[in-house]
Amino acid sequence: MTLLKKYQTLTVVTVFAVTLFFGCESNFKEVQKINFSEFIPSGDADKVNLKYTDSGRISAILVSPKMLDFSSINFPFTEFPKGIDVTLYDIKGKKTFIKSNYAVSYKVTSIIDLQGNVKITSQDGQILETEQLFYDQKNEWFFTEKSFKFTDPKGVSNGQGIDFSKDFKIINSQKIAGEVISAD
Repeated sequence: MTLLKKYQTLTVVTVFAVTLFFGCESNFKEVQKINFSEFIPSGDADKVNLKYTDSGRISAILVSPKMLDFSSINFPFTEFPKGIDVTLYDIKGKKTFIKSNYAVSYKVTSIIDLQGNVKITSQDGQILETEQLFYDQKNEWFFTEKSFKFTDPKGVSNGQGIDFSKDFKIINSQKIAGEVISAD
């Protein structure tokens, strides 16, 4: 009789343990779901054509096949996974053209990260090509630590690390090599 009671007790304990185990598994998965925040965009747009204005004049036109807006997260940003084509206008209407395969615009810092076949062309014929370039919107300033090629009517130079104003009037390069024709 004691063997039967031990067997019954073992069966009850086993059933209780299995029930508890599956009950905890279910609750554990629910807790995981509560703590998991999905990283999905709050906005998704195809064939974007945005015009930015300042005091009634167009300051930039941005064209992109895809835009993802992540403005509802702690560090909001806008992503352009299929690239961008931007035209910047200065006060006199002079244009600067920017193309890249990918871009991210961070709202808090006002920095745009351009990646993949980045090419900037000024209306004066100056061209900068690199694989990654950052644009500080507040200061209207471009910069990179990556290798670059800069083509100017005066010549072609290559280097690593450059920063410059959006109109190419101020250019600071770090490591540079190439031929440039002197104005003298």
